[in-house]
Order: sequence, then C-alpha cells, then structure tokens
Amino acid sequence: MENSFIYFKLKIRRVKFSEKYTEKVKMNLENSKVLILGGWGLVGGAISKKLIGHNVKTLIISSLRQEEAEDAIKDLRKEFGENCPELKAEWGNLFTREEWKDIHYSTLLNDSETRMEIIKDTFLDLDDNIRENSFLFKLIAKHKPDLVIDCINTATGIAYSDVYKSSLTVINDFDNGVLDKDNVEMLMASTYIPQLIRHIQLLAEGLSEAKSKMYIKVGTSGTGGMGLNIPYTHSEDKPSRVLMSKNAVAGAQTLLMYLMARTPNSTIVKEIKPAATIAWKKITFDTVKKGGKSVRLYDMDMKDAFETKGEFDFENNDGVVDTGEDLKSVFIDTGENGIFSKNEFETISSLGQMEIVTPEEIADYLIFEAMGGNTGKDMIQGIDAFALGPTYRGGFLRNKAIKMLENLEEEKGIEGVSFELLGPPRLSKLLFESHILKLIYGDFNSFINDNIRNTREKVLNLIESNDGLRKQILSIGLPILINDDKFLKGQFVKVPVRRAGGNYDLNSENIDKWCSQGWIDLREANLQLWQDRFKNIMSDSETMKYDTTSSRNYFDNTYWNNFNEITPGKIAGWIFEKEENGWRFKR
Repeated sequence: MENSFIYFKLKIRRVKFSEKYTEKVKMNLENSKVLILGGWGLVGGAISKKLIGHNVKTLIISSLRQEEAEDAIKDLRKEFGENCPELKAEWGNLFTREEWKDIHYSTLLNDSETRMEIIKDTFLDLDDNIRENSFLFKLIAKHKPDLVIDCINTATGIAYSDVYKSSLTVINDFDNGVLDKDNVEMLMASTYIPQLIRHIQLLAEGLSEAKSKMYIKVGTSGTGGMGLNIPYTHSEDKPSRVLMSKNAVAGAQTLLMYLMARTPNSTIVKEIKPAATIAWKKITFDTVKKGGKSVRLYDMDMKDAFETKGEFDFENNDGVVDTGEDLKSVFIDTGENGIFSKNEFETISSLGQMEIVTPEEIADYLIFEAMGGNTGKDMIQGIDAFALGPTYRGGFLRNKAIKMLENLEEEKGIEGVSFELLGPPRLSKLLFESHILKLIYGDFNSFINDNIRNTREKVLNLIESNDGLRKQILSIGLPILINDDKFLKGQFVKVPVRRAGGNYDLNSENIDKWCSQGWIDLREANLQLWQDRFKNIMSDSETMKYDTTSSRNYFDNTYWNNFNEITPGKIAGWIFEKEENGWRFKR
C-alpha cells in the first residue's frame, strides 16, 4: 500500500508540474531575500537600486573586495536612507575555496602547494570536501536567497587565464627536452572548460541546497555585439585567441545554464546577455588603474635609446626611469569593462561599433523577467524556443525502428542488450540485470512470485552456463559481482574509473558504490530490489486503471503488455524517470 501511494505521487507529479512551474517562474519580490553576485559593479549597482523600489526584505551585496561590497552598501544607504532593506556585505573570489577568497588568484597559482589544490578542486570528482570548501557554494547555502542575480563576468574570469601562453611554455619545454612540473601544472590550472564545469556544478548544488527559486545571469557576448571583425582585441592579433576563448566560455556557460533550466524541480534559470558596450558608472578625473593597480609612469631619455640590431631583449630596461608618479586623467568608468578615455569611448560607442546599452535598461529587463514578465531578452527562453526538439515523424518512425530491430534479432537468433556506447555504465547494468531476469522468467508475475534464494541460484546458474551472455557483459567493461567475496572482470572496467593515483580498496563501501554505478550485482539484496521494483511498476500501472483511454497516462497495462513480458529498455526508461528524475519536461 505504501509503495502504491509513493508511486502514485510520482505519477501525479508530472500532471501538476506545469502548474507549479508557472508559479515558480514569477516571483513576488516584496519581502524576498536577494543575493547579487558582483553587486558593486555597473550592472549590479543599477539592479540593487531598482530592487529597493520593489520592497525586498534583504539585499546581500557580494563583490571581489571588501571595500567594494561595503562601498556599494554605503552608497545605497546614502541614496535611499530609511527606505533601504536589510543590507549585508560579502566579499571574496567566488572561484576559489573560502579560505583563499581574499588572496589574489595569481598568488595562489604561483604557490606550488595551493596550485595543486586548485587543480584537484577542478579535476577530481565533486565530493563533500570540494563542495564544503567552495566559497560560492557556502555563500549561497549560508544566505539561502530566494533570488540570485549573477553579474560577475564569469567568461572573462576564466578565459583570461591564457591557456595559450601556458601551452607555449610547455611546448618550449618539450623542444628543450626538459618538462618542468610547475609549467605543466600552470597549463592544467589555466584550462577553461574544466573550470567552467566545476563552477556550474557548485552553482547548481548551492542553489539546490538553498532552495532558491530563481537564478538570473547577466552574461556576456564577449565582443560587445560585434563579430570576428571586432577591432578591440585586448591582444596583438585580430581577433585574439584569448578574446575568442572568452566568447567560447560565454557560449558554453549559456548552454550549461540551458541544461540547468531543463532540470525538473530545480531553480528557474534565466540569462540576460547584453551585446553592446554597457555604460556608464561615472565620469571623473582620477588615477588610471588596470587590474586594480595604478598605471605607473615611466620615462626614457632620447640619448638612452636602444639600437635596432641584434635581438629584442624583453628584460633589458637600461635607461628606463620610474618617475614615481601614477597616470592620472579624465575618464569614463564603464564598470566591469574598464575605464576609457574620451577618445576611446567615442570610438567604441560610434554608430556601427559596439554602441551602448545602459545598465538601467539591463536592470529593467532583469527585474521584469524575475516578476514573470516576458521581455523577449531571456537567452534560455530563446534557446528553448528555437531548439529543435522531438518531432511527430521521429516518434512515428521509432516504433518502426524497434520492430525492425526485433525482427532482425529473431532472424539472427541474438539479442543486443547493451554495448556501453551510450553510457553511463549504470544504464548497461540495468539493461543486463533485467535481461537476465527476462531469460529466466519471461514475465513479471513469474519473477515476483518466486523466492529470492531460488532466484539467486537460477541467476548464478545462468551466468555460469551462458558463455555468450557472460562474455558480452565482461567485454563491455562491466564486472560481475558473484557475492561479497568474489567478482568477474574483463580486460578493462568502466567503473571505477582508472586514476593516476593508483588502485582502489576493495572494501564494502566501494563495492556497493560500484555496483550502483555499473557492476552486475548478483547478491540477494539487489535481486530483492528488482523484485520490489517490478511490484512498484505493476502498482504504478494499477493506479491508472480508472483512466485507461485518455492521453493522460502511458505507463499503463497496455504499455507493459499486461506484464506478460519483461522488456529491459522500457524498464530502464521507467527507472530513470520514476526513481532518478531523469525525465524531460520541455518538448
């Protein structure tokens, strides 16, 4: 009875999902808690001011440096006075551990010990240790915001590590016949996609931990809306590879967020992606800074000029004089995009160049989207609208393909269970384990009415006697656990993944994990799990008897052919949807 109730709830989950999703995509900003990542910046500041007009209860401003976060709050209190909500400041580098959040990233990379820890945090499997050390994860989990607004230029932060420069150093090492460990580590630490993936994993888990309703990203196009003809390259070539890497990371981030948005029962995800110069924050006369540091004024007397012969020596600064002064000038501050002279600004904002979008417009679009409005500027919605999903023709021809496969299997006298080309190994495990039950019992009732001890004896006899089946399983990388003490394996295994650090302990904890991930498990406990699963499938179908002729249900008796046959593909599909939430809700 209890299992029937559980799976009945799982069934009606899909019926009610669209209604719950509609409620979730619109927020009541009043009395909500909002976390702004990059809240000191140009766009973050504009959004903060707009939010105060919507009577949010708590506003958490996060920035890289303490003085930035505190200045942002100070400015809000100065402008809005008693109308301010509860304001909190947070600061630090969200791409590192909490303990390193106030240390300059280059300092961490230049230290061999912390650099290796950064590499491990990026490349090793995500575990509780990495998660709990992450400043990003802990910040979101700590405040549990209803809405997270991300104004950090993630693509710039990751892509300007310059993997090309690091690669050139390693190439030179190869040419010289000596491979330097530090140079290899620097190359690993500068790779873009692993860093981005880990960032998205920690972000998604932080949002889930906090039960945040919505996450909105202010992204970047990378080129201010221009194409490969962009004249402003931040480098020596046009367009520079580093700049194109920024574009690539920005695009990859959008598609990863697209996957976040298509995950059922998770935080709603949106992205506003400006494609123009964002301007401006202020116009002033002050010290010119680059990367947070003042630009130093240097000089060189005409009589000390170098001769244009021999080799160009980067390190030769003979005659170069440090004046002890910093460059000061009039400039326009465009926030995250930096400061520009009048002439630079006049150039990039010209008609036909990057042009301009104001931060206030971005803030208006973002808040309207948060409230459930449709601005037409949400990138995730745009990809949803134009991505080509399943088609009627595809669904119609699917049945034809399955029938042709069945006919050919019957003609050749062989069943193709799984080749482990699709993955993950868990899918192959489920397909083979259910196929074994099919070979022994044929139908649902014969299996669920048998004693588990009898089932185990029959399974062991089948594995021992059916050489072809055993060879298939072992040859695609799936070990077979006979009991707690013995297992079979082929030339290679898919689980556990081979690691550079050596072998794994064959303890009960690891074995249980590997069995879940991709080992064929012949122990009684797993066979009992399968028997319970079959009962739940039948119980789930039983709840649909009252409504068998409408389009509402599909896992009914007809789908299972009245349980007269065990069909591994259908069973795996049911497991992935009902037990593991691996279903799509957008079509």
